[in-house]
Amino acid sequence: MYDRSAKLAAKGVVIEYWLQRSHALFTAVQGVDLEVRTGEFVAIVGPSGCGKTTFLNAVDGLLPIAAGTLTLDGRAITQPGADRAMVFQQPGLLPWRTVLGNVIFGVEAQRTMGRAESIERAKQQIELVGLSGFEDAYPLELSGGMQQRVNLARALLTDPEMLLLDEPFAALDAQTREMMQLELLKIWSKTKKTALFITHDIKEAIYLADRVIVFTRRPGRVKTVVDITLSRPRDLRIKRDPQFLTYEDQIWESIQEELAVPAERLIAGVPAA
Repeated sequence: MYDRSAKLAAKGVVIEYWLQRSHALFTAVQGVDLEVRTGEFVAIVGPSGCGKTTFLNAVDGLLPIAAGTLTLDGRAITQPGADRAMVFQQPGLLPWRTVLGNVIFGVEAQRTMGRAESIERAKQQIELVGLSGFEDAYPLELSGGMQQRVNLARALLTDPEMLLLDEPFAALDAQTREMMQLELLKIWSKTKKTALFITHDIKEAIYLADRVIVFTRRPGRVKTVVDITLSRPRDLRIKRDPQFLTYEDQIWESIQEELAVPAERLIAGVPAA
């Protein structure tokens, strides 16, 4: 049974695309069923190429689905919308714009907010992500972690119903990545945004999420769902907690099972997101 109050609901979702090189239809995601409840933080993990990012792009409305239903608040997702905001792995900041200029760029392009209001609200988001005092700095003057804070502030400025995060910390060094995980949880606890987070890092998924969804090997579908009952708020020391390690073993074993799936199940030589 599906919860009618779910923020996001996917039922039998199939995502396909045409491969020009081989003139064949490729199935990246096959029959995905999942829900994300309002205010929940859900992470998706799985083998490389299992369709995690492909599914996230469909949730953002960037890719059409070939079958099934994909809804946000009961409405079919057919295109991008202001109710969702994507945070990509690369910050994608405009080098000639300041921090403030980059944060307000999206609402300027969409013309959804007056300039005075956008600047005032942008300053609030900049403070929220811990960059007060850097409003006039340019991207080249910022560390990688600071650039991702700008990326997150830009997404939050639109006040989306749902945050979609595609491995936003993957390009950062290990120490900065851990600090950004901690900061993201602080921001999430303040904003109460529903979040769907894609990652290859099992520890990161467990630390951040209320639930971790494991995708099968390509074509991706839901293999298992792990409820993370670790108490909140969480600091980084919780990664040494015995229950945390139990979750890690459980999820890693599930992924290992998929890595052992015979290669005949795959379409040879074709990558998937």
